[in-house]
Amino acid sequence: MADDHSDDLLAGWIGAEAAARRLGVKTATLYAYVSRGVLGRRRSAAGHSLFDPAEVDQLARRGRPRRRAGTSEVTIESGITALGTDRPFFRGRDALSLARTHRLEEVAELLWTGELPAGPVPEWVAAPPAIAAGRAAQSGLPAGVLPIERLQVVVPTVAALDPLRHNLQRDAVAAIGRSLVPAMVECLPLPGGRSAGADLGDRPPAGGDLGDRPPAGGDLGDRPPAGGDLAARLWPRLTAAPAEPALLVVLRTALALLADHEVAASTLAARVAASVRADPYAAVIAGLGATSGALHGGASLGVEALLAEVGEPGNAERVIGQRLRRGERIPGFGHPVYRDGDGRAGLLFDVLRAAAPCHPALALADAVRAEAPRRHLPAPNVDLALGTFTRVAGMITGAGEAIFAIARTAGWLAHAMEEYDNPTRLRLRAAYRARP
Repeated sequence: MADDHSDDLLAGWIGAEAAARRLGVKTATLYAYVSRGVLGRRRSAAGHSLFDPAEVDQLARRGRPRRRAGTSEVTIESGITALGTDRPFFRGRDALSLARTHRLEEVAELLWTGELPAGPVPEWVAAPPAIAAGRAAQSGLPAGVLPIERLQVVVPTVAALDPLRHNLQRDAVAAIGRSLVPAMVECLPLPGGRSAGADLGDRPPAGGDLGDRPPAGGDLGDRPPAGGDLAARLWPRLTAAPAEPALLVVLRTALALLADHEVAASTLAARVAASVRADPYAAVIAGLGATSGALHGGASLGVEALLAEVGEPGNAERVIGQRLRRGERIPGFGHPVYRDGDGRAGLLFDVLRAAAPCHPALALADAVRAEAPRRHLPAPNVDLALGTFTRVAGMITGAGEAIFAIARTAGWLAHAMEEYDNPTRLRLRAAYRARP
């Protein structure tokens, strides 16, 4: 793959250092890709290695081979999401661009069908008996139970009421998604002990009917999906504060951004369940279990705790220093794929800053971010932005986990569809090591 060519034929090709920068890897890793046949290489007349920039960009979009110390990776063929150097691509579309202009309801349809809806989005409505059962199942839970733990009760309860849950056809799985996701939202209790009569999920939130006009900060409100805006229905489940239109835009953006992320830990769990033909609800339950881990969806819960501990911008240096001295990791920084920065974090912070530029929580997050380079911490990730948003919006503890899980349910169901179409089951193997 290292044929010699004249410089004229290789005009526009890039050198090894430039190619490595585009992929976010070291040059040694770049040459490992060449030796494994992952990436082509040509030599100039002077003997320099040159790479086709289009091939490099394609590799970056579909997800470069990667291995991080302390992790094991399984490669699964999928046509849903590719990971680029700083962002995911949903069905070949830039997820950051999609999140600026589309709601979760539309992004989910793209993940499930391969196409964005050309007209109105199909209805996303939960069956009243499912909502009633999901709420009743939680009646005995303590008030301090986290939202993610409530969702782990809601989903199997809703599943038990669906006699068609074992239909694994794509259309049937998509129909389950359109009823399950709103059920997950509407079964969460209203914070602050508000009564059912104050259930804002049944009427427009305070601050105006966002279905009647575009929300501030973007065009995400151009047309509400049939059945009502999911973000507007989720808002009163996570905070008793009025739903400001600009902050609803942030919530919509977060939901769309988090809809999928290739074969992350929770998605692998969902795919394993689906590969042995567990029903779609069971696949979601498997995903929820993995999501609660502190190194996955639960990372935003750690960010919430970090920001609460810092309290004031001036305390950032002391708190981070003490945590590092105790050998604790700092949540909200670093990503196993996006070594040079998580583009999702950048977008979510930009939208949040536009919505609430002077909010104290943003100043708090800025102080934490400013301290990171001094401590040689990696770049911020989307969990830092999500945890900051929940603080700006005055949301309950664990709200970030709930946003993550509700959004990612769309992705889990898309991956389940792929597994249902696959005749073979996922079977990982262990490398047995006898105890010394």
